[in-house]
Amino acid sequence: MKIAAFFLLLALLGVTLVSATKRKGHNNAGAALPKAFHELAVAGIDGEEIHMSDFRGKFVLCVNVASKCGFTPQYKGLQELYEKYQDKLVVIGFPSNQFLMQEPGTEEEIATFCEINYGVTFPLTEKIKVKGGGQHPIYAWLTQKELNGVSDAKVSWNFNKFLISPEGEWLAHFPSKVAPMSEEITERLK
Repeated sequence: MKIAAFFLLLALLGVTLVSATKRKGHNNAGAALPKAFHELAVAGIDGEEIHMSDFRGKFVLCVNVASKCGFTPQYKGLQELYEKYQDKLVVIGFPSNQFLMQEPGTEEEIATFCEINYGVTFPLTEKIKVKGGGQHPIYAWLTQKELNGVSDAKVSWNFNKFLISPEGEWLAHFPSKVAPMSEEITERLK
């Protein structure tokens, strides 16, 4: 009887431990998410890993993008921003299909669309989730104060923008309506 109670207690304790690891700040496997931006990585649209550590010393603008959105023409401004400030800035586009299914294509279709229509040369990632269940760890870091140490933010639509400092610190979140070449963004790059 005591052995059965012991195993029952262990089973209950195990459930409690598993549940605790699913809180914010942990990925689906239960491992703690990195608390430093430069520790993060994502698969590129071509399948090659993109390591945020490769961008130490530069600002990084993370943008959730979509090909069939009213804000899609912002690709032009993002490319212009990338070209103008490429000595100190990297723009990274994160395709996501979470807002009215406005990014339905495959990675190949997305890459072709961006190149043909907007001449995009900045890095694009594989299609990811930027909110909710299955949220990519980069977007968990961008949106959770307990990970980035600065602010909680909500990705409310396509073309939300997050600016990271050359040291990997969270600097700002800009909603979709803020144009890539706006003074709100460019002033922070000087």
